Amino acid sequence: MKDIEEHVLKASKEILVKFIEIGRVSPTTFQESFKSIYTTIYETIEGVKNENVKNKGGE
Repeated sequence: MKDIEEHVLKASKEILVKFIEIGRVSPTTFQESFKSIYTTIYETIEGVKNENVKNKGGE
């Protein structure tokens, strides 16, 4: 597993655990919520990486 994927996995887990603790997510919706959180974090990171590449190429 790539380093970025490990960070995304850890961050997703931490966010989901906090949501469960405060009652925003129930254990029954864990799978759906985890996929959504993981995808959002991963796409955000990839978007930032792509913007950085574009900005470096445009200089």
